[in-house]
Amino acid sequence: MVDELSLDGRTFVGVANDDAGDVSTETRFQFEQTGERIHASYSGGEIADGHLVGTFDGRQWEIRYAQLTTDGETATGRSVGTVERLEDGRLKVEDEWEWESKAGSGKSVLEEVPE
Repeated sequence: MVDELSLDGRTFVGVANDDAGDVSTETRFQFEQTGERIHASYSGGEIADGHLVGTFDGRQWEIRYAQLTTDGETATGRSVGTVERLEDGRLKVEDEWEWESKAGSGKSVLEEVPE
């Protein structure tokens, strides 16, 4: 039987990111999920305020995000991420992202942190 994963009520932090990205180890994501719809607010590090929306089928998400950096730059993009359960029960996301409002793309990793 496949383990049903949910992002609802979970908090994640960035643990790895390519240079073209703004997410860092100081960035915290707070998720909510209803059915296959997900949304999150995020901030920390260079990001003053960010929001993402999308769908999650229990293994993979497809999202769009919009954010404001601490220096006043707005940016938008999209990503596809694969979610898996770690040995300790926390969740991990391996994400492939691409800016839509500026040049750049890359890969990042988010991991759940206990609240």
